[in-house]
Amino acid sequence: MRRSMSLAALVSWRALALAGALCGAAVAVTPSQAADAFTDQQKAGIQKIIHDYLITNPEVIREAIDELKKREEAAELASREKAVNENGDKIVHSANQAVVGNPDGDVTLVEFFDYNCGYCKQSLASVSKLIEGDPKLRVVLKDFPILGADSVETAHVATAARMQLSPAKFWEFHKKLLSTRGHIGKAQALAAAKEVGADMDRLEKDANSPETQAALKEVATLAEQLKFDGTPSWVIGKEAIVGGLPYAQLKAKIDNMHKCGKASC
Repeated sequence: MRRSMSLAALVSWRALALAGALCGAAVAVTPSQAADAFTDQQKAGIQKIIHDYLITNPEVIREAIDELKKREEAAELASREKAVNENGDKIVHSANQAVVGNPDGDVTLVEFFDYNCGYCKQSLASVSKLIEGDPKLRVVLKDFPILGADSVETAHVATAARMQLSPAKFWEFHKKLLSTRGHIGKAQALAAAKEVGADMDRLEKDANSPETQAALKEVATLAEQLKFDGTPSWVIGKEAIVGGLPYAQLKAKIDNMHKCGKASC
């Protein structure tokens, strides 16, 4: 709705100026001054010109909406790329994250996820396949709990598990928990941690520690700067992307990183 109103205001102002020029009126006006630049008779004539033109050429409205959408998407991409450049080290090399795959890999795929996110559950198969098929791939997992209190409690347990488990064991825990059917909470997270051999006394203590709070806050701050409002979200090279991506698209971007150092060559 907000986009449509902004577009309408822009179209009205520009059309008003153009119609005014055709009528021989002065048009050096700002949007706020446009309404006062013409007499009531001129306004009525201009409105008829605009109305008749749009009725005769309605495709112009669609073209304008499409152009506005392109510009907004381009601005959003530029803003995210700027955030990646400014926060690259925390995104890729923070101590407050899990790293699976090859820790020394030459390409890094970063995933912001929520254990209760259906699309994250679907993406698990793709991420697993990518790791298995690419010995040079490094995968960073950032717990970004945005789907309610259960997700937050799960993230606390998972962060505590990451603090004590080896990367291989944490990956086992992560896969086990993310592939659990239905809604996930603290009980499921504790059960998964116990199954992979976590020290449960230490886990309970670490789950409520300042370190865990700081780790999750760091991820939330990064997500805000990257304008991530959903999961999964990804960072590949300089690209930051919101939403589930099919395996083929993820692989293509990773292959490009190997080939030219960019997600899109």
